[in-house]
Amino acid sequence: MTTTYVQFFDAGLAPEHDLLGGKCASLVSMTAAGMPVPPGFAVTTALYDAFLADAGIAADISRLLAGIDADDVTHVDAVSAQIRDEICSRAIPEPLRTATRAAYDELMARSGGEVPVAVRSSATAEDLPGASFAGQQDTYLWLTGWDEVREHIRRCWASLYTSRAIIYRLKNDIPDEGLSIAVAVQKMVNARTSGVAMTLDPTNGDRSKIVIDASYGLGEMVVSGQVTPDNVSLDKVMLTVVGEHLGDKHAELVPDPASRALVEREVDAERRARRSLTDAELVAVATMAKRAEKHYGCPQDIEWAIDADLPEGENLLLLQSRPETVWSARKAAAPASAARTGVGGIAGITSVLLAAAG
Repeated sequence: MTTTYVQFFDAGLAPEHDLLGGKCASLVSMTAAGMPVPPGFAVTTALYDAFLADAGIAADISRLLAGIDADDVTHVDAVSAQIRDEICSRAIPEPLRTATRAAYDELMARSGGEVPVAVRSSATAEDLPGASFAGQQDTYLWLTGWDEVREHIRRCWASLYTSRAIIYRLKNDIPDEGLSIAVAVQKMVNARTSGVAMTLDPTNGDRSKIVIDASYGLGEMVVSGQVTPDNVSLDKVMLTVVGEHLGDKHAELVPDPASRALVEREVDAERRARRSLTDAELVAVATMAKRAEKHYGCPQDIEWAIDADLPEGENLLLLQSRPETVWSARKAAAPASAARTGVGGIAGITSVLLAAAG
């Protein structure tokens, strides 16, 4: 297998941002550090770049984007549609298809048979200082079979040029020159509970706190703001709860074995009324968030999940870790005397979560 085109997270190679994009580089780095990352591989920027070169569309993309105005949404939409159509309609050279199929088959073999996977975009413009780029490209969940996976890899490539991504780059002065994208293909987590955690309080930048949002099922409903999650603030040193507000958690996104797809299901009143994480699970999530912060040397915004198929003590998985960008970009200030919790805390963290939707 050509490692330039495809790289497994546990291959022991350097987490090169230019080759892997922000998300995949982080997954490789965290895997190397022994963190509990679900297994998978990256379809690298080298493969995407080779596809563009063979298709001969790089010049078309540059021409279409030249002089584009972020405020002219109609024109941006038209350019976006044309670029994405070219990416989705051109043939992919046989060596590139072969390398990706071989990696997919190996992942299935490692997993003991065919299992669902997530296909996640990983652009080179992700996680830049002051601009996380979170949510600007697409993620596809619970895909089964090679045909679905290869189609959604291509859709991830095309999502580099959605209207929202083009406008985001323009408004943040991120050049399109040299821009590329990798794609993560990763074993899907059967999440009983999931969410996000930040190694500071997003409402005031207090680095002595860890703030966790948690809800039932897959975390996409949390990061997109579709449910009101539990919001819990812990002391970063003692790992004791210093404030919490139980969210409504009215729905969960879960797999349906019959349709082999994800379905939205209503959460019953009894489960809504209790916290979605036990005390021990809260400590485990906070500890993992602290570990990510220590690994990267700066405040982190992590996504995590508790896998219903794994035994207790081995079921907490780290799905992503990116630098916190809002408070970290500001000058250091004295810690706040007390963290805001409750409804105020939810309002603050939800604004951060909505920026990470997608």
